[in-house]
Amino acid sequence: MRRLSTVLVALGTAISLILPATAAFAADPDSHDTAAGRHVGYFTQWGIYDRGYLVKNVVDSGQIDHLTHLNYAFGNTNEQGQCFEANQAGVGDAWADYQRRFTADQSVDGQADAYDQPLAGNFNQLKKLKAAHPDLKIMFSLGGWTWSKYLSNAALPENRANYVKSCIDMFIKGNLPKIGGEPQGGDGAAAGIFDGFDIDWEWPASEGNTGNVFRPEDKANYVALLEEFRKQLDAVGSGYELSIYGAADPDKIAAGFDVPNLMKSVDFVNVQGYDLNGAWDATTNHQAQIHSPDADPNPKKWSADLAIQSWKDAGAPADKLVLGLPAFGRGWTGVPNTDNGLYQTSTGAAPGKYEAGIDDYKLVKDKPGTVYRDEDNMAVWKYDGSNFWSYDDADMIRKKMAWVAEQGLGGSMIWSLDGDDGSLVAAMDS
Repeated sequence: MRRLSTVLVALGTAISLILPATAAFAADPDSHDTAAGRHVGYFTQWGIYDRGYLVKNVVDSGQIDHLTHLNYAFGNTNEQGQCFEANQAGVGDAWADYQRRFTADQSVDGQADAYDQPLAGNFNQLKKLKAAHPDLKIMFSLGGWTWSKYLSNAALPENRANYVKSCIDMFIKGNLPKIGGEPQGGDGAAAGIFDGFDIDWEWPASEGNTGNVFRPEDKANYVALLEEFRKQLDAVGSGYELSIYGAADPDKIAAGFDVPNLMKSVDFVNVQGYDLNGAWDATTNHQAQIHSPDADPNPKKWSADLAIQSWKDAGAPADKLVLGLPAFGRGWTGVPNTDNGLYQTSTGAAPGKYEAGIDDYKLVKDKPGTVYRDEDNMAVWKYDGSNFWSYDDADMIRKKMAWVAEQGLGGSMIWSLDGDDGSLVAAMDS
């Protein structure tokens, strides 16, 4: 099923997906559906620190030539259900967002920031990026694993309209607070940067990160919240987009995502296609496989195909589903030298530069070990006799893109741009 004949069919499908969609969007600039051929990359707010990955690197790496959307991650929501900015560890980073002054060699256009300009930081660099690449859609992402804590509060009937208004005022109209005596901020300081919102609620009606608030009524409230985003964005102007991050777990989809009604408001869904397995499991496994082989010891048999088919079965149009891809590896250590380390017990998470059990692709690719491939199920791993790393390389992403076309999906997404050396995003556009 997944051999040469499928690839030939996939290529034909890809052409039929891309060309009509492009023509339709050109004919209807107010359309909320850019259709197939989306290539979405997440830019992390914190990547400018230890990783030294700046907005300028999106250009220098060549990634910009292959992206249709850049999602800026993340914005936080407070307990009262409001978007906000702050400079407090674990709560907010206005310094990274719009206060930090970049030097000429750090800047997209080679111009240094002035001390007292009203907009600096990543937002100003994104503004420069947009000026040079006006077709790029830049989305502001709310939530994520850590900052989904109070999205359930924001979605409550008494909060949702004011919540959406607070987010639009701050990130679409660009009305930023002045914080800590810094000169940046003010009415309209960040206007014209963001083309919409990406809601990364992890997870409505299900537990995500420890301490997250969730309620059974989240499922209905999420539909209403997205309707409110759609209504208020349309009131600001035409062309604003709305996307969400979708779970891979069929149980979480069923619990928190009223798929047919969600789809009425959103342009597309970035479906989780990674973190399917990791060092939280005692046994090594593939973290981003398209299919789960019979030998997979995980009783849940996680796979990207399971995730995509679950969304389709729930009522999602295929061309609104975007497959998530990893620019990082998941690793185990203390793995015995049996079957090239696959499906073996471990002593824990492999050492990573920033966090145990995870490392950027650009680091994983240079780690010692032998690379092994499961072409049928679309998985790659590296094993050195003790450390086992599951990840995607450019060849596997190209293979996955043929599967994306075969499935009639709306494109691909990668988490996150700072983990890539440029080759993975290029492969997404193959």
